[in-house]
This record gives sequence, structure tokens and C-alpha cells, in this order.
Amino acid sequence: MTKPKRNQPKKARLIPLQDGPLLYENEVNPEGNVIYDWHGNEISCEEPVCLCRCGGSADKLFCDGTHVKIGFSGRKESDGSVNGGRDYAGKRITIHDNRYLCSHAGFCWRELPAVFRKEARPWIDPDAADPEDIIAVIEKCPSGALSYSIDGVEQKDPERKPAAIVAKDGPYCLVGGIEVVGCEPRAESVSTEHCCCCRCGSSKNKPFCDGSHDRIDFKDAKD
Repeated sequence: MTKPKRNQPKKARLIPLQDGPLLYENEVNPEGNVIYDWHGNEISCEEPVCLCRCGGSADKLFCDGTHVKIGFSGRKESDGSVNGGRDYAGKRITIHDNRYLCSHAGFCWRELPAVFRKEARPWIDPDAADPEDIIAVIEKCPSGALSYSIDGVEQKDPERKPAAIVAKDGPYCLVGGIEVVGCEPRAESVSTEHCCCCRCGSSKNKPFCDGSHDRIDFKDAKD
């Protein structure tokens, strides 16, 4: 007698296809595979949807097969030897920073330049602003490169619904604990709630973003 199948929990996941696009499935969202652009507008998609990660698709979002033409490789080139966090302890807050994960979103140095000093060494001064202001900026970090502790207690991940956001001229920003299949647990990050995945094709840490889009001046086809 065949046992009835139990109801499987709904999942949100991103599947890096070998030398090809990112397959995005979001069963948690009742509206389907909705993706948000950098303005917060919804982009409705087919189920599942293949997202370009070679950087060459005509619309720089959905896969159009260009990865085959250009011989794209999805291989992770970095061996992780540069991976590692550093702690910047202040009087009231400790800031944790892992440059290996940074996606160069720039919220930190643009909004709190006294704390996150691009040209100074050490580049972080945890006493240069109120902890509340520092926390507000760190919580905007999409990659998980920045986190914080207060009195030895690390920050907790926010509770958000799974969603994918396309950054302007940048990566896919995932929130809500979307599983990146084959790349869990994310040992490099303190968070599994959010991360950034490469869209330009040049990251050495594929499928994750390492900020290479900034180095190669990657641009979207549409504004």
C-alpha cells in the first residue's frame, strides 16, 4: 500500500545552473516569482524564471542564452583564502566586517562617512556615531558583510518574506532566507537571511557577488 505524500513545506530558492543562469523559484509568495527592481516596482515572472548571471543578456535580467555564446563559466574561482571577518570594538557597539562578502552597495560610507571611512586605516570607527545610527545603516547592508554586536550579543536577522531585488547596475539581492542551492550553509556570512548573487558574470566568488560589477563598470541595459 502506497503511503500518502505529506504536504511539503513551500520553499524559496535560487538554483545556479552549471555555466548557465540562476533558476529562481518562490513558492512562498502567493503571487509567484515576483522580482523587485531598484525602484521597488514589481516585475512579474514566469514560474520558474531563469535570471541572467553572465552579464550579457540583452535586458540584463532574464536569460536569453547569451551564456552559451560567450562560453560563460559559473565556476567559483576564489579559494576563500581572503575570507575572514574583522571586529572593530567601540565603547557601545562592536562592528563586524567581512570584506570578502562586500557587494559595494555603498550605504555605509555614503550615509555615515565618519564611521565608514573609505580612505582611512582602520577604515571603521565605531565611536564616531550613535549606535542607533550605525545599526540603521548596517541593517541596509544587502550582502551580510557588515553586522554588529552589543554587549557581546550579535544582531538578529530581520523577519522578512522571501524576495529578490535587482540592484541598479549591481547584483541580485536576496532577503527572507532564500536558499542558494548547493551553497549552504553560507559559512562566510553570519546571516543566512540575506545575501547578494552575481549578475555581471565577473565575480570570483560565484554565485555570490564580490563587488566586481563596480570594478568592470557593469551597467543595466535599461534605466
